[in-house]
Amino acid sequence: MNSKLIQSIKEVSRPFHKQEGIHALVKEINDEKFVLLGESSHGTSEFYKIRAEISKKLIEEKGFTYIAVEGDWPACHEVNRYIKGFDHKYSNARNVLDSFNRWPTWMWANEEMIDLIEWLKDYNEKMPNNKKVGFYGIDVYSLWESIDEIIGYLEKIQSPQIDVAKKAFSCFEPFNRRPEKYGLSASFYGEDCLDEVTKLLTELTINKKITSDSEENSLNLEVNALITANAENYYRTMVVNDNESWNIRDRHMVEALNKIHNFYGDNAKGIVWEHNTHIGDARATDMINEGIVNVGQLLREEKGNENIFIIGFGTHRGTVIAADEWGVNSEQMIVPPAQKGSWEDAMHRAGPYDKFILFTKENSHLFERPIGHRAIGVVYNPAYEQYGNYVPSIMSSRYDAFIYINVTNALHPLIIEEVFL
Repeated sequence: MNSKLIQSIKEVSRPFHKQEGIHALVKEINDEKFVLLGESSHGTSEFYKIRAEISKKLIEEKGFTYIAVEGDWPACHEVNRYIKGFDHKYSNARNVLDSFNRWPTWMWANEEMIDLIEWLKDYNEKMPNNKKVGFYGIDVYSLWESIDEIIGYLEKIQSPQIDVAKKAFSCFEPFNRRPEKYGLSASFYGEDCLDEVTKLLTELTINKKITSDSEENSLNLEVNALITANAENYYRTMVVNDNESWNIRDRHMVEALNKIHNFYGDNAKGIVWEHNTHIGDARATDMINEGIVNVGQLLREEKGNENIFIIGFGTHRGTVIAADEWGVNSEQMIVPPAQKGSWEDAMHRAGPYDKFILFTKENSHLFERPIGHRAIGVVYNPAYEQYGNYVPSIMSSRYDAFIYINVTNALHPLIIEEVFL
């Protein structure tokens, strides 16, 4: 291990005592329009709790107007309706989290999310309608759910666009809501629904002004149409080009984020919760060699570095919720000590305690050499993590700040009946 790097971490880092550390980080955020909060796994309790506390402070002290997460739009829209008081079909946050029934449910249907959702509801009850904070999902996976949402709303308002929506739905119907089946058919047999979803997106975009905005109906319809188009492209592409399907997904997330941001107008400020691999600038990793882009890179390029503040998260060891295969039941797994020579190993050797680093113009040169940086996905095998769970990264270019929790614990999933897709 590079002793110079360890010494630099000792000199630059500060102990992360929860409230003091969060206060110090939030104080650094001034005119940025987007704060991106990462995580090095989708199953770590501390990452969720810390992101929630940072988000609360950003909302209260810095005027941030919405949270956007790596989740499905339709399920997150139920949370948004709950915290804004648009309907009263849910009695509490635990009930509304039943909406997250598509694998991996634990990402949002967990005990850690309950406090934040109830806090947002309480906060919004004290605010006028134009100051209420929103909660949205910006991922691309909810193809069928988004079409269901479109048809349901168009039927409710007796829209002339209902025939176009039903035609798009009927095109996908033979695939029984199985995206892999659609992807194979579209990629290898030319049996795709591209024309149908393109027409649907065009029709709804042109006619969006006829939609009532009293409960964000126009935004809901517009984003669901966008998901339908981009998800079709994603599933058609993923079978033949994994890198390009990744790019379609991250470009979609930025596109959805822009629609939300524009909806909130000139004073919009967004908090984004996603995995480090999405929010940490891809140009500072080996992803760039594969032609892969991500949300952090795209936002910096589109909005300017001065408008984006990116915080990465990591840990040395502990426990995590994950699955050993896609679509199977999740379990609590041991996260072994970080690989020797990795970023997390260096942070540990600089002192086995929680800490954070602010990367500045003055210290960025100390962290400009690529180093392995741990990334745990929803599918994880601790025994083999050295073969694919470390992303070579220039840390001071990938993030504006980094929070390190020495020992972390697994999330606490709610018991939800999962749909395996």
